[in-house]
Formats: sequence, structure tokens, C-alpha cells
Amino acid sequence: MRHPHLVAIDATTWPGVARVPGGRLVDLRARLAEATFARACANAGLDLDPEGDPDLVVEHEELFPRIAVSGWLGLAESFMAGEWRSDRLVDVLAALISTGYRPRTRTLPPSAYSGGELPTELVALGAGDGLSAFGGVFASGVPTTVRTAVPNHAPGRGPDTHFIDLQTFSEPVAVDREDLGDAQTRTVTMLLDAARVTAGTHLLEYATSGGAVAIQAAHRRATVDTLTADPGQAEAVGEQLLLAGVEPSVHLSVIDSPVPGPRDWRGSYDAIVSVEKLEVLEPADRVRYIKAFDRLLSIGGYAAMQSVIATDAMTPTARQALDVLRAYVWPGLDHPTAEDVHKLADRESGLRIIGQTHIGSHHELSLSLQRSLFEGHLREAAAAGFDIAFRRLWVYQFALREALFRLGMLDTVQFTMTHRNRRGRR
Repeated sequence: MRHPHLVAIDATTWPGVARVPGGRLVDLRARLAEATFARACANAGLDLDPEGDPDLVVEHEELFPRIAVSGWLGLAESFMAGEWRSDRLVDVLAALISTGYRPRTRTLPPSAYSGGELPTELVALGAGDGLSAFGGVFASGVPTTVRTAVPNHAPGRGPDTHFIDLQTFSEPVAVDREDLGDAQTRTVTMLLDAARVTAGTHLLEYATSGGAVAIQAAHRRATVDTLTADPGQAEAVGEQLLLAGVEPSVHLSVIDSPVPGPRDWRGSYDAIVSVEKLEVLEPADRVRYIKAFDRLLSIGGYAAMQSVIATDAMTPTARQALDVLRAYVWPGLDHPTAEDVHKLADRESGLRIIGQTHIGSHHELSLSLQRSLFEGHLREAAAAGFDIAFRRLWVYQFALREALFRLGMLDTVQFTMTHRNRRGRR
């Protein structure tokens, strides 16, 4: 039997949202889940009293069997179903995560990345530049750089330590929604600068990130190859390249494999740029990814890669909270640590990280502005075919990621790499 409040949910598209778990055992567990949830909210200082100024309002008790069966994923699916709401969603999620609310369910493991990308029409509804899903860097942030020794994670391949330029940006101030586009443009500028992209540079972008990287590189008079495994994205980005007048300088290709292997793509590039791709790849694909960089980057060239990483503050609760993103958005999502990225480069390639720029506070603010923009375009999202469950999911994912940045559990880092042996591959 369909619950009346779920009639608007497409059961074919959203079976986990349209169906409420049931049965005698589930009912028993739901009562326990309700008590545990109430206790967690009390511990987090969240007000549930609908007669006052509640932090969240439970509209339907179906929330609790969902939590009993699916934990944090059930909490998110209940939000998608309209069974609870909050005008302070980021605060609520941050409070529950920080107090360690962790229903007794198994965290979803990451699965293989298929090559599909976010629809460009969806990205545009929350993008300051109309193109980009990634975080920005705001002009008010002040960079500080120190020369720091880091360990070599590949014993026998060079000295025990090497030096990197470690750069950190101060928190942005006095920012509003109109600044997001400029901030996203600045992210691209920093990546292109790190990869030393100038006139005449032969640049590879993997994967295509909406067009912003290719367009700005072409304006620098670079020659660009940009790759995607998503034909739909290729068509949409191709239109953006045409509108920007850079199509002659940019070659956009669709490859069969989500990560380009030796048979999928060959070439030699002065520079490679990649934006927020590593964290959505499963471990085996991460190895192929870094090996592709090693193989395709010419000796003396530079690669710049932006990734959202987990910090030492990341908790099992936070990883469980990310189940909804693995279930519905990025199946392979599993944020590596900065050390994981260094190990990957040291052990699986001939590349070495020489620069590391932290911009997490700027990404946190970017997510807040992206969520605000998207909420202001909910009617346009509906007209574009994104149904009510998806629209709620998209608001939730912005809020969840912002909460994790606020708690210091996520950070965004730009890594600059070059070959360890500058005279040639061994």
C-alpha cells in the first residue's frame, strides 16, 4: 500500500524512497530508532517541539522505520520523501554528525564509477559561472606558503623525504552569491597556473568539468584535449565551447573507459588538469588514473589536480552520513586523505607531489552559495525534469557536504605534480 504522502514519488525511479520498510520486526526496531533519534537530537541541542522554534519538524512517522533499516541513508531518503524538514538543515546535519549519531546499519561500500557525469542543466542551476560544479576560491582569501618536508612513501625510490610548497588560504570574508562565479573562475586560474599553462601549451583535461577549464585554457592560447566517458556531457560541453568561440582550440573526445588506459587514449602533454575526480573513483580506478597521468604527462610537464579529501577529523559517523551520495549520486565516493594521495603518487607512478594548496573554507562557502542558488531555481529545476525527490536530494547533498566542511572533516586541496626523474622515465 502506498502512503498518501508518497503518491508524488515515482516508484520506478526512487524505489527506496517510494517504499517504506515494514513488518513486525521492522516495527519493533522503528520504536527503538525513534527513541535513539530523539536522544541524539537532545544530545545535539536540537529542538523538535513544533509549538516553538524547532530545528527540524517530523511530518510523518515513516522516518523511523527508514532509519531502523537504512540508518543515515534512511534519514536522507525520508527527507527526499518529505517526511521531515528543516529551515536549518546544515546546522541539523552538523549537530547530528558531531555528536556521533550512528544508527546500527552497515555503511554502503563504494562501487565502480561508470563514467556518468552530473547533467549540465542541473549544474547550471547552482553554478556561479553557469558551468561548474566545483568549489571556488574567493578574492578575500589570503594565501600563506611554507616549504615543508613530507615523507617518501615508496622506499628505495629516492630520499626518505622531499619538500613541497604547502599553501593555505585564509577564510573568505564579505562574500555574497554574486561572487561565486568569480570564485569558480579563480579556481580554474589557479589550476592552470599550477600546471604552467601558457600560449602553446598542449593541455589534457580529464575528466571534462563542464567547459570552464577548456575555455580558459583556450583563452591562454593553449591547445586542449578534454576527455569524458559521458556522451551526453560531451554534447552539452561542445555547445559551451562553440558559444565561447574556442572550438578550434579544443578537441573534446568521448572515451569508452571511465579512466583512460593505454588503449583508450595516447599522447604526450605539457600539462594535465583534473578537477574533483579522484574522490569518486574506486581504489583500482585510482591506480589507473594516476598511471594515466604518469604515462600522458611529458617529462618536464606539470599536472594539477583538485580533490576533496578527508581530514584526520573524519569519523565513521560522517562516512555513514555520506551513504546517500554513494546510493544516488557518486557510487564510488570515498574521500582519500592527503597522505593517501601522496602514497598513490609515490607508489603507483613516477610522479611526485611538489605543491599542495588547501582551500577548504572557500569550498564550504561555495556549497552554501550553490545551495542558495539552487533553492532559488527550484521551479526551473522542476521545469527541466528534476522531480520533487531529486530536488530535495540536491538540496540535502549541498547541506551535507557543507556540514562536513564546517566540522573540518572535509578539505579541498589542489595538488601539483611533476615527474620524479626530470631527465626521463626509468
